[in-house]
Amino acid sequence: MAASRVALLGHPVAHSLSPRMQNLAFEAAGIDWEYEARDVDDVVTAVAELQIEGFAGANITIPYKQSVFDICDHVTNVAERAGAVNTFWVQDGELIGDNTDVAGFDFAARELMLSARADMPKRVALVGAGGAAAAVAAAIRDWDDTELVIWSRDPQRARTLAQRFARARAEPDLSSAVRGADLVVNATPVGMSDDELPVPMNALPKKCPVLDLVYRRGETAWVRAARDAGHAASDGLPMLVEQAARSFRRWLGVEPNREVMWGALE
Repeated sequence: MAASRVALLGHPVAHSLSPRMQNLAFEAAGIDWEYEARDVDDVVTAVAELQIEGFAGANITIPYKQSVFDICDHVTNVAERAGAVNTFWVQDGELIGDNTDVAGFDFAARELMLSARADMPKRVALVGAGGAAAAVAAAIRDWDDTELVIWSRDPQRARTLAQRFARARAEPDLSSAVRGADLVVNATPVGMSDDELPVPMNALPKKCPVLDLVYRRGETAWVRAARDAGHAASDGLPMLVEQAARSFRRWLGVEPNREVMWGALE
């Protein structure tokens, strides 16, 4: 296969493990491709530059997933449901957008509930209302009879997101949003660069599993604190690997070696 390039666009991206993970996966598959991260202020201009430079596609991260959805020529049904794009490729000069975060979150949540020896949740509290939160909501839509309660520092964004999904509602008070939850998910950047907790420990229901979509070396403070308090807890690495594997498959039409991807994170 001819050499080609893909990229990660976002702000910030310096912390991202995606370039190492994808480049090792390309190497393991014998594919002469290269993945790079670009910290950008204007994602529309950045996407246009990738097209001019002949990139095959890209991943999109905070805070541009919804902006790129708006500029794609076509999107998959999953991306349409989420209203956000985290993966695109160029086909006949057009941008085709997908959202592999949806499957990535579904995988991570099921793995967490399995490790907690718990049934799939009947009520999920979701902190955040951006592109990552939209992917969470899109995944939960397909869970039987699961209620989704959304809280955001921007109440209007929470209401707007909740209105798009059945069995979803916005809650203006964080403590009320997490009360009675069987799973609490952080879909904000809180804790990415410091030890701030997205949800206070005393607000979490007893033994409720927590899933932090943020990842960092040594896990986030929230994951560590939750585990110390007796909660099953996971950071965003399982979701990162699964969404990356599905992006790889979208670009190349073949499955990557997930063991290699996991090894890249160590």
